[in-house]
Order: sequence, then C-alpha cells, then structure tokens
Amino acid sequence: MNTKFLFTIAAGLALSTSSISAQATDCATTASIAYEHAKVKNYQAAEEPLWKVRKECPTYSLATYQFGEKLLKDKLKKAAAADKKTIANELITLLKERFQYFPSKTKIGNMHGTIGQIMFDNKIGTIDTQYAELDKAWTEDKDNVSNPKNVYTYFYLLVELHEKGKRELQDVFDLYDGVIEKIEDEESKKAKIIAELTEKEESGTALSSKEKKKLSRSGKILSNYSKVKAGVNQKLGELADCKNLIPLYTGQFEAKKTDINWLKGAASRMSSKECTDDPLFFKLVEALHKADPSAKTAYYLGILALKDKKTSVGLKYFNQSAELETKSSDKAKVYFRIAEVLKKQGSKGKARGYYRKALKYRPSMGTAYLRIASMIASSANNCGTDVFSKRAVYWLAENYARRAGKVDPSLKSTASKTAANYKAKAPSKTDIFNNPGVSSVSIGCWIGETVRVPKL
Repeated sequence: MNTKFLFTIAAGLALSTSSISAQATDCATTASIAYEHAKVKNYQAAEEPLWKVRKECPTYSLATYQFGEKLLKDKLKKAAAADKKTIANELITLLKERFQYFPSKTKIGNMHGTIGQIMFDNKIGTIDTQYAELDKAWTEDKDNVSNPKNVYTYFYLLVELHEKGKRELQDVFDLYDGVIEKIEDEESKKAKIIAELTEKEESGTALSSKEKKKLSRSGKILSNYSKVKAGVNQKLGELADCKNLIPLYTGQFEAKKTDINWLKGAASRMSSKECTDDPLFFKLVEALHKADPSAKTAYYLGILALKDKKTSVGLKYFNQSAELETKSSDKAKVYFRIAEVLKKQGSKGKARGYYRKALKYRPSMGTAYLRIASMIASSANNCGTDVFSKRAVYWLAENYARRAGKVDPSLKSTASKTAANYKAKAPSKTDIFNNPGVSSVSIGCWIGETVRVPKL
C-alpha cells in the first residue's frame, strides 16, 4: 500500500471525525439556546432552534420533545380556530417521535391518552379512531392514564359508540366499573394526603411551603376527579336505571345464571342502583352465593336481611363481608353500611369506629366525616361539663365537617354550610376571652377527643 493512499484514508477519517464532533457541538449549542428560551416560556424564540435540534439531532435529548410539547400546546391554545387542527396534528407527530426515539422514557398510557384527547378536542379522525387511541392507553397501560379528562373522554366515546349501535350495553357497564374503580383509587391517594396534612395543620403544626404546595396540588387533582366521576355518572344516566337493568338481566338470567362474573356484575349494579326490591336481585344473590360464596354474596345477604328487618343477622353478614373483602373501596362501602345501621340504632361510638374504618380504606369518603360531625354535634349537651365545654363540642364537629369538603370536592358546598352552622353554635370570641388560659377542651362521654380553642 503506497504512502499517498494511506495519507488519503487518514485525511478522510480525520475529516469524518471532525465533522461528527462539529455536529455534536452544534447540537449542544443549538439545544442550549432552544432550551433556555423554552424554560422561560419564550416559545417564539425557542421554536426555530428547537425544531432544528428535533430534525438534525432527534436522539440528542428527551428535553427536545418535552419542551416541544409545551411549545405546541401553548401555540394550540392561542391559535385561531382555522389553524388548530394543523397544530394539533403536529403535536401528535411530535408525541409519536418521542416514543420512536425515547421509548423507555415514554409511558404508553400517557402518550395514547394524550393523542386520543387531542384528536377528540380538535375533531381529528372519527369517534372510532379517537376511541381506539384511548382504548390502547387504557388496555395496555391503565396505571399511567393519569389525566382525569382522558378517563372521562374514553367513557364518553364508548357510550356514543353504543348509541350508534357499535357497542353492547354490557361493554358500557364493564368499562363503567373499571373507570369508577380507577377514579376512586386516584381519589383515595390524594384524599389520604389531604387528610394527613389537614390533621397536622389542625393540631397546631405549621405546614412547610412544600407541604402547602402538595396540599394545594392534591386538592386540585381531587377536584378534577370529582368532576369526572359526576360526568361519567351523568353520561351513564338512564342506561343504568332499574327500568333498564331489570329487563336486561331478567332476559339474560337463564343463560348466565352459572356465569360467576356475570352474576357478580349484575348483582353489584343492581345493588348500587338500589334495585334490590325486585325479586330478580334475590335470584341473583341466591345463584351467586351457591356458585361462589364470597364477600359480595355476604354483603348482598346482609342487604336482604335488613329488608326483612333482621338487623342482627344483617350486621353479621356485613362483618363477614368486610373481613373477606380484599378490595379497599368495597371494604370501605361495607364498613360505611355497618356504621349507618349502628348510627340509626343510636350506638354513636361504635358507629364512629366503623366510619373511621371506612375512611381508612377509602380516605376520600367525605360523607363519613359528615356523619361523624353530625353525631358529635347532636351530643353537645351530653358531652360537656359546663356551658363553655358543651358549646366547644361544635368546634370539633366543625373540624370534621370541613374535612369532608377537603377530601371530597363534590361535598364542598354542603360541608362548608354545615361547618358554618356548627361554628355559629360554638363559643364566641367573647366566650374565649372570658376563659383565659384555656387552649384546649377535653370532651368526654362517647366522643373522648380534645379540641383546640381558636386563637383570638
């Protein structure tokens, strides 16, 4: 091999290496400029360098797609109606590119959920194709379908497809069960955070700025899920009323009476919709208990026992159901039902214990807080030693009522009015002034709690 040939190869390799190095340097420089503009939301300045990095260095950094998504969403929000569909399609392309180049850092549920929502919001494709994206998100990666709006749209589109004759009513019911379970799981996570931070605050411990942000963020997410749940139930509407359920399940019963999953779904839906007076409910429970005795059948037998005014038998079945139940939200439902029976019997202390058990398994069950508040308020005259301590009971009732609105935004108005009513009955500022040195009041009888005296 001659010297001239070797020199040519060496020069070529050097030039190639220099070119790659220059390209890498150019990517880094251009990306730095784009990202700095994007960080301060100066998207107009960020757009040109960001798209240059996206085109020429698609694998440089995940940040290209993260900032690109924010840029296009901002652009979409401000765009004229005639331009929205074009920008929306570009956003969809960007999301798919992110998955192409950074699959391990892209969540399937979030990506397809976002794409489906963009298509729905901007009237891209058909109901079928919009639904297909959201269905892919749900069936392949439900845990990462994190946007409450995506959950509602998914259910909304299925109901629309049913009304067009493309889906069976049973499909709607099945998805409804899954959607409600997802919502309640998410609600419980956020409500638990809110309850813990609220109790800390009520004890007199100041929250850190980080905790305050966490409390605020959890409240907003919880509020969004509360709205979604209301929307889902409204969309289901008359499709799940007794007048539709009873004939539907009556017609299917003979063919399905040995199908355990069908029996569970039918009995559950009739129970939740208060269709338990119909003879069909007894037939469903009887068949289900015979085929697969479980927490659910014990619960339904408890309902039937209460209808026959066999309270002790009903409570026995409910307690069996709670012990057997493995699903937190259903366990909470059983404990709440037991608490309601005990409250009606006047066993306030025992009832509170079961309301607390319900809250343990479903922290977003604000109604349980309202029930406890009501029982405490009704005991004001019996659980204090003097006028001040008796009226102080209402402070405790007020605290419980306010918690209800914090963990369940759908109860916010009711909880606020209830709390205000209790506050009006509690000691006034003059009463507090006339009892100097009293920083807290220990409340006796079945309540057995201590409440802080508000500072003047």
